[in-house]
Amino acid sequence: MTTKKTSVIGFPRIGKARELKFASEKFFKGEISEAELQKTAAEIRLYGWNKQKQAGISFIPSNDFSFYDNVLDTAFLLGAVPARYKELGLSELETYFAAAHGYQGEKGDVKALPMKKWFNTNYHYIVPELDDSTELAVAGDVKPLREYNEAKAAGVHTVPSLVGPYTFLKLARYNGKKNASAFAASAVNAYLKLVEQLSSAGAEWIAFAEPALVFDVSEEEKQLFKSIYASLLEQVHAKASAKVLLQTYFGDIRDVYADVVALGFDGIGLDFVEGLKSLELLRTGFPKDALLFAGVVNGKNIWRADYEKKNLLLAEIEKVVDASRVVVGTSCSLLHVPYTVAAEQKLPADTLKHFAFAEEKLEELSDIATENSDALEKNRALFTVTRVQSTASVQSALAALNDADFVRSPSRADRKKVQVEKFNLPAFPTTTIGSFPQTAEVRANRAAFKKGEITREQYVAFNQKKIAECIALQESIGLDVIVHGEFERNDMVEYFGTQIDGFIFTQNAWVQSYGTRCVKPPVVWGDIHRSKPITVEWSVFAQKQTNKPVKGMLTGPVTILNWSFPREDISLKAQAQQIGLAIRDEVLDLEKNGIKVIQIDEAALREKLPLRKSDWHKEYLDWAIPAFRLVHAKVKPETQIHTHMCYSEFNDIVRDIDAMDADVITFEASRSDLKLLDALNEAHFETQVGPGVYDIHSPRVPSVDEIVNTIHKIIDKVPQANVWVNPDCGLKTRGETETTASLKNLVAAAKQLRAEI
Repeated sequence: MTTKKTSVIGFPRIGKARELKFASEKFFKGEISEAELQKTAAEIRLYGWNKQKQAGISFIPSNDFSFYDNVLDTAFLLGAVPARYKELGLSELETYFAAAHGYQGEKGDVKALPMKKWFNTNYHYIVPELDDSTELAVAGDVKPLREYNEAKAAGVHTVPSLVGPYTFLKLARYNGKKNASAFAASAVNAYLKLVEQLSSAGAEWIAFAEPALVFDVSEEEKQLFKSIYASLLEQVHAKASAKVLLQTYFGDIRDVYADVVALGFDGIGLDFVEGLKSLELLRTGFPKDALLFAGVVNGKNIWRADYEKKNLLLAEIEKVVDASRVVVGTSCSLLHVPYTVAAEQKLPADTLKHFAFAEEKLEELSDIATENSDALEKNRALFTVTRVQSTASVQSALAALNDADFVRSPSRADRKKVQVEKFNLPAFPTTTIGSFPQTAEVRANRAAFKKGEITREQYVAFNQKKIAECIALQESIGLDVIVHGEFERNDMVEYFGTQIDGFIFTQNAWVQSYGTRCVKPPVVWGDIHRSKPITVEWSVFAQKQTNKPVKGMLTGPVTILNWSFPREDISLKAQAQQIGLAIRDEVLDLEKNGIKVIQIDEAALREKLPLRKSDWHKEYLDWAIPAFRLVHAKVKPETQIHTHMCYSEFNDIVRDIDAMDADVITFEASRSDLKLLDALNEAHFETQVGPGVYDIHSPRVPSVDEIVNTIHKIIDKVPQANVWVNPDCGLKTRGETETTASLKNLVAAAKQLRAEI
């Protein structure tokens, strides 16, 4: 028996205790130096490399670390940095952060680059910006080379991992006449120089990550990909000794597989977890001298791998590719899972044995590659027992659902007439998305209650005081529809999951969402149901503080599911409907208790949309949209239903979003220059809409004129009577001073527009 080699595409980088988050935030505040931040980063990188080396991983990545995002890293590596950031005159790292989250200070005032979802994950990437004057070339600090040498000095031989030129050019935004093809030649030259440098430093393999190949690939895009790599591979093989790995993930590459296997890559990485056709494609042939990096261990979910199923899959793979050329790997980067199960001290061992986080997945790779008989037997025993029993009441409720449960009446147009008369809101009604700044005092109160250091009465009294202050602030600012501030909530998904049966929660299972933003996703463990009201107490108290409408704030079923680690033993549709029934109960209780505006956030609706358009409806939208409708279909016509979505491209699914049948929808739009507006216009979007007028993920305060100009852009494309004015997302992560200033300017801008009409 020959032990197979193993490979990891990427490793978590926030630090086991979120050291990078806390160090970065101290750096932003000027509390630590750049050298101190770099020291923390180096320690995190070294930890990851050593863990993988100790686990016997054959192909360990480097350059998978990032202070914010690897696509942004690539833009800076290639010199694709817009002039407005360079002109600030900041250090290179400060310039990098200015592009990531904006800058407002003595050196200038710039917005951040756009941020979007990374394929079908809860991670976000920064969108590169290329204009006609951009010249792609490697210069200055060569991060991949520096980190390769850093690992080498620590005794770890790594595979430098690069965002490939095709994916980089496909994800970029073009602000001139040039398109991706116009930058292909300079991209090839830049990457060739980089490969030569890495090869000279001793790199034996270099990985080019090209996840954009799992999208639908047009003939034009296929030609772009082929032209890039035909040229690049020819020159690399002539000028460098390093071997080239084409790494794909998040699906299969059916549109270009024949081209990929013919181009001359030394290794090809395929995803056999989400790649529905990867095995079928492999059976059409594979280069006889290339290594197959087989992504068989799920890099996105936290459940233990079933070794018998993985071995059967590998047996099928080895009918095509000799076992000696098969590398057992992760399906994608382990960035999307927490560090280690060992950090969990409160969950019982019988629960934890079902989980594999990043470090446990290293063990799984080793077990599978070595065909460890003891590990196989232990794993077999794990999968021969029933993990959880179904709940009879939940199954009965699901079985009783019929078409009427998903349809709200009367029509949206008729509801609007009722609501206009009831609420009597001014033109351009103003509101916020939900949360207000979570100060240290707020977090301390929540932590003290969780630890049992204060009574529930003390906890409630504190939050009620904060709610009253928050409402008074909003009334003084002049907002039209009020929120209670969400001071009782740590996270928009975790908060609901902790109060709905069927979820379990970890202590330290943090994953990166973007930059310094980390989340701790719930785990869907069993059948989901609500046993008592969740938010009614807070909403009722808040509404008593004002005559203005206060929104009841809920998270929708699709977002709760998409931002959790889902079960693998039942369908996503069944899980979404279970959650939908639980949230429906909450909606009806809010309405019964006098809450007249209810927001049901679906921030993550787009997140799990299949990457191939042909799969959008049958694999996702046909159950995701009805799951949302299930939540609100039973409310009265006068109850106004809002929803909110953020950080994705919605242009191509706006008709499906309209079919959610909400009364008002707010979108994140400020970081994408309101490009959504054209799609709303073309689709004759019926839902009232509030495209975000300023970016809350940046500390900068927008001016009144800036917001007025933004609203003008909106009403050029959207009927004025349908327009709401709001920030682009919740305010939880912002400071109180900047929040108040921004909202005052927002209200002033809305009043100016009212005066104009």
